[in-house]
Amino acid sequence: MNKKQQLKKGIIVAAGVLLLVLVTLFATRNLIIQNYANKRLLSFEQKYSLRIHYNDLRMEGLNGLHIEGLSVIPLNCDTFLKAGSIEVQFDFTRLLLLKADVKTVTMHGLQVDFIKKDSINSNFDFIFKVNDRAPKASNKDSEDVKQNESAHFGENIRQTFNLLFSVLPSNGYLHDFKVSYQAPGYRLFIDVPQLKIDKDRFKTEIRAEENGMISNLISEGVLSKADRDIEARLYSKDTSKVSLPFLHYRWGADLKFDTLAFEVRESKAHSDVRLLTGKASVSGLTLFHYRISPEIVLLDNANFTYSMKVGDNYVEVDSSSQVHFNALNLNPYLRVEKDTSWKVKLSVNKPEFPSEELFASLPKGLFSNLEGIKTSGKLSYHFLMDVDFGNVDSLKFQSSLTSHQFRILSFGNTNLAKMNEPFVYTAYEDGNPVRSFITGPENPNFRPLTAISPLLQMAVMQSEDGAFFYHNGFLPDAIREALIHDIKVKKFARGGSTISMQLIKNVFLSRNKNIARKLEEALIVWLIEGGRLTSKERMFEVYMNIIEWGPMVYGAQEASRFYFNKDASDLTANEAIFLASIVPKPKRVKWSFKDNMQLNPVLDSYFRLLGERLVIKGVITEEDAAKIKPEITISGPAKDFLFSGANATDSVPAPEEAETLDVFPDM
Repeated sequence: MNKKQQLKKGIIVAAGVLLLVLVTLFATRNLIIQNYANKRLLSFEQKYSLRIHYNDLRMEGLNGLHIEGLSVIPLNCDTFLKAGSIEVQFDFTRLLLLKADVKTVTMHGLQVDFIKKDSINSNFDFIFKVNDRAPKASNKDSEDVKQNESAHFGENIRQTFNLLFSVLPSNGYLHDFKVSYQAPGYRLFIDVPQLKIDKDRFKTEIRAEENGMISNLISEGVLSKADRDIEARLYSKDTSKVSLPFLHYRWGADLKFDTLAFEVRESKAHSDVRLLTGKASVSGLTLFHYRISPEIVLLDNANFTYSMKVGDNYVEVDSSSQVHFNALNLNPYLRVEKDTSWKVKLSVNKPEFPSEELFASLPKGLFSNLEGIKTSGKLSYHFLMDVDFGNVDSLKFQSSLTSHQFRILSFGNTNLAKMNEPFVYTAYEDGNPVRSFITGPENPNFRPLTAISPLLQMAVMQSEDGAFFYHNGFLPDAIREALIHDIKVKKFARGGSTISMQLIKNVFLSRNKNIARKLEEALIVWLIEGGRLTSKERMFEVYMNIIEWGPMVYGAQEASRFYFNKDASDLTANEAIFLASIVPKPKRVKWSFKDNMQLNPVLDSYFRLLGERLVIKGVITEEDAAKIKPEITISGPAKDFLFSGANATDSVPAPEEAETLDVFPDM
């Protein structure tokens, strides 16, 4: 036998062996896939305390997989998932490379139930279970890892989209798909009778039932593997608005819209940086939550066109991105970086634009006083917030709205110049009106500034806002310090309010503490201060006649009578400083006294600091300041209120007043 014949024979033998192997693999493929699946499922069951069962698992042809009677049941809980049948067709060529790439999927009777028995027990806790079996590193190793580890945001995005597009088919059919969330007092059922994906496109009807309320929706979109693009739209089948379920139950919020849409496309920017581009939009939006506004917020249309870079340790929204709501366009820049600490930078620069674009775009329900306002001229806006959470004291904050030949043509719902004349002021307690009175000569307790002791005027000003007559309603440094403090204590503990902001809050706005009030407060302050709608002197005069100083005690004259049984023009330095000390927390005035009817000695530093400032302002001499101490005699009706034995305490929250002094430096 020559070499040529031997080679031919060898090839035949090899081919025969290969064929035998392939035939054997094909014949035993179900056994192999079942064995592999059982091992993986067992590991999954042990890790997440589950019982995963199927009635049948087999290969269909060379690249098909069929599963029947699948169920996932957490131990000692209700069934989480069950499916009648699932058929998957994989890309054969990718399968030869041991990579699963789904071409088509057909599912029947897929049902997922989220069941929460009480505040502790649910059948979906396993989703949030952390694998605690990994060996624990030493403290030194942990520190080394923290110093060298990277967040890998870009790689995570790439892998997520790879997984998503490997699972999402170009063609698929889903029949009788149900999802539910059940908790005490709440039931949500979502039913998708059928969903068909044909050449990357889908459209389906959705039936949602929330505590007996039924909605019929349409969802449609694109799932393109080739373009790595996902698009989706959600809208009502009829003319009604879509109400997002679960929000009211979980957070007390009601959100409705006509159409909600989004698009995201993932690609490689450069190196390890991924690029996400797309658009999100909503039309006919209504939102209610008491933390946002006491009224329903309306937004006709809004969209966000974005270009987002995701690097190894950062996410960056480029300033070419655009936020559009109603008639206003903004180009924000945002960078969130994870280094040794989290760093966040947000900026907005809006060059000159017609002022009417801003005021015509204010969402209804957020700015009730300004609805209908007409303006002319132009505005420009600059905002910057840059914070390193590892060094909060380095926080940068800038915010400025600049006018260019701007003027108000007509007021909206509220006359913003009403403080120029006597007007009726209404005081509130817990959101309810408790007393109304005129801020003008018709009120016998009203006092012009000339009839209020200069000692009291200066003490209040130096305590609350020493720069009142020099700023335009805002102190960016005070806001910056307040933000730093709030971040450190992890709550909104300080607001950085000026006298202007306090006044506008009391005169024009409700007492509900929400986001809308703060936004409207800032804009009204800017309009009144920037447009000189009311003079500083009149603003301070109104302030001194309406601020609360005790139980149903409003204004300097009432306070002087209530505590000292004298006119507001006759106060001593100690009395004036005492009254200034209770302005921030008038309902806690009892805390300023000890049981022996004397002021608590911890107020000594506050009195001395105010005394020093009164000297600097030329209101008193240094000799007078040396006599200032927390010693007063309560001789008015307050005597019965303060020393009736109720709530007297040795604990005085003096540090809050001292912090206020630091926030508003003397000018």
